[in-house]
Amino acid sequence: MAENKEYILTVEGKAKLEAELDHLVSVTRKEVSEKIKEARSFGDLSENAEYDAAKDEQAEVEARIQQIEHMLKYAKVVEIESNDIVTVGKRVTIMFHGEIANMLGMSGEKTYTIVGSSEADPAENKLSYESPIGAACINQTVGAEVTADTPAGSVQFKVCNIEKAQ
Repeated sequence: MAENKEYILTVEGKAKLEAELDHLVSVTRKEVSEKIKEARSFGDLSENAEYDAAKDEQAEVEARIQQIEHMLKYAKVVEIESNDIVTVGKRVTIMFHGEIANMLGMSGEKTYTIVGSSEADPAENKLSYESPIGAACINQTVGAEVTADTPAGSVQFKVCNIEKAQ
């Protein structure tokens, strides 16, 4: 984590990270500490599976705390201005068309929220601005015909609507 990369976040994404950090520090860290304390009471630590598991969990929790603190330290929260141009933090409705879209079964209208890479979640239709489709959407306006170069090939779509993400 030595790299001081800027993390693009929406207001919602920053709030989620802050809430996760607060929970890890105030609840999870104490729970793991109690597990370690309990496992120590079982005696010989050299053959104590509960102790080893608790120490592993502690390492994971501390690593995640460090990761979130680092991300928040270098976070850039995007300001949503107008709904004329696709930027991070906007919800964009696009109409996929063309041969590759048909082949991949993605033809038709889809709505995505463009977010920073740490917030991306395809299951929730949150696309990173660094992903092929997310990057192709950036700075586009309603009516724009766009081609995104994806690993499966060039996917074509039209920007149908842009709005502030909720």
